[in-house]
Amino acid sequence: MDGTETRQRRAEELGLRYALSIGKLPRVSEDGPLSVPESQRVSPKLLGTELSRETALSIGLQVIVPFIFAGLGLSGAGILLNYFQHWPVFMEVKDLLTLVPPLVGLKGNLEMTLASRLSTAANTGQIDDPREQHRVISSNLALVQVQATVVGFLAAMAALLLGALSRGELDFEKVELLCASSVITAFLAAFALGMLMVCIVIGARKLGVNPDNIATPIAASLGDLITLSILAFFSSFFYKHKAEQQNTSDLECSDTGTVSVSALGPAPYHPRSCLPPPIFNSLGDSQSSYSRYLTPLVCIGLMALTPVWVLIAKKNPPIMKILKFGWFPIILAMMISSFGGLILNKTISKEQYKGMAIFTPIICGVGGNLVAIQTSRISTYLHMWSTPGVLPLWMKKFWPNPCSAFCTSEINSMSARVLLFLVIPGHLIFLYVIYLVEGHSVPNSKTFVVFYLLAGLIQVTILLYLAEVMARLTWHQALDPDNHCIPYLTGLGDLLGTGLLALCFLISWLLSEAELDGILELASGPP
Repeated sequence: MDGTETRQRRAEELGLRYALSIGKLPRVSEDGPLSVPESQRVSPKLLGTELSRETALSIGLQVIVPFIFAGLGLSGAGILLNYFQHWPVFMEVKDLLTLVPPLVGLKGNLEMTLASRLSTAANTGQIDDPREQHRVISSNLALVQVQATVVGFLAAMAALLLGALSRGELDFEKVELLCASSVITAFLAAFALGMLMVCIVIGARKLGVNPDNIATPIAASLGDLITLSILAFFSSFFYKHKAEQQNTSDLECSDTGTVSVSALGPAPYHPRSCLPPPIFNSLGDSQSSYSRYLTPLVCIGLMALTPVWVLIAKKNPPIMKILKFGWFPIILAMMISSFGGLILNKTISKEQYKGMAIFTPIICGVGGNLVAIQTSRISTYLHMWSTPGVLPLWMKKFWPNPCSAFCTSEINSMSARVLLFLVIPGHLIFLYVIYLVEGHSVPNSKTFVVFYLLAGLIQVTILLYLAEVMARLTWHQALDPDNHCIPYLTGLGDLLGTGLLALCFLISWLLSEAELDGILELASGPP
């Protein structure tokens, strides 16, 4: 009996495709793998590097370079957001700012989840065969495109509803622009970052580097820049065409009795009938019609591609399981991020929160990057050491002691310490870059810096502990942590980061005001 169980354990640990596939995984008997004697257990090995032999130094060396690179990308995204917030479209359509965290957070909901799945597949040898590699990659990319299209549309709806609740009214004129901008941004960003993740994971696999340590930070380094740039470009493009359409309508139906068309001169028409003159018909009708239907056509066209992606995803049954049953985590994570976007929307234009736009992508991105690395590592660890539905003996507690999550010699605890130690030095480097580039746009007080670093440390500590807890809970339910933990944690990271950052600005402003009042009282006191 022991020999049979050992053979079963060996097949599962060395990469049985179905057991290591994505989505809801089959339950196994509690009496199965755990009854194997210690002496007969097979030592699981990563292909190219041994997970059990990783040290704090090796983890740190692999993580630090992509982490710093990612942070510089996040700093650039913050500078871009600070620049974009003054564009006419962002000033007129305030709900676009609410869209920023959930759309940027898609890299956590989709791309980081994709990177984690592919990293697990690479570490367990599932993509070594070229034919299998093509099937796994194409189905995963198709899944991400479906998810991005749907979640992009839902994010726009959530931004509209949150804006309506906060203002007490719904602006129907902005619905088309917001939906089109959100859907095309999510679609294009998901495609670009998905292809990037595939290249990174395959490249890391060939170089013998653990993709768990580098894939998610690199996704974040370019993810925010790409997403913000696409959102700003297309929303401005749609806004411009909508404005031209409104101007055209005003010209057509003006009460002056003439229509001035550039240098062509005025042409008389009857204002009651509101009919354009012949020359306006020839030049303006096609452009007006194009502008009127542009945003709906974009939404409909991208939605129409969904059946194509579904057909591609059908090649991989586990991916189809995610497509059927994996919507709840990413939609709930999007909703959580949207509340962070509402905080950003309400604070970004106020004087006491000056610099909020710059720091929001950084603090949210750093927390999301580090917790995604940890979750991906725990997921790979569970895939290698256990079977879905059965936790290893040393991870039986669903709510471990926080000290055991950070202070033991176990590999996941060691990696959590390494990631936690990166928070303060990383934020100091990114702060220095921000002050060099945009020093006039951010608070320069030591009080703010101290509270900002404390907020970043609190955020990452909470997220890393929750990663340990959620990975155990989902694995016990025979669910893959790659798909069900990272979306929640990155969404929560956005909300925690934005909320703590707003609190930092508020406390810093209140303390500076109190200090100023004290100085004024001393100056106005008796001699």
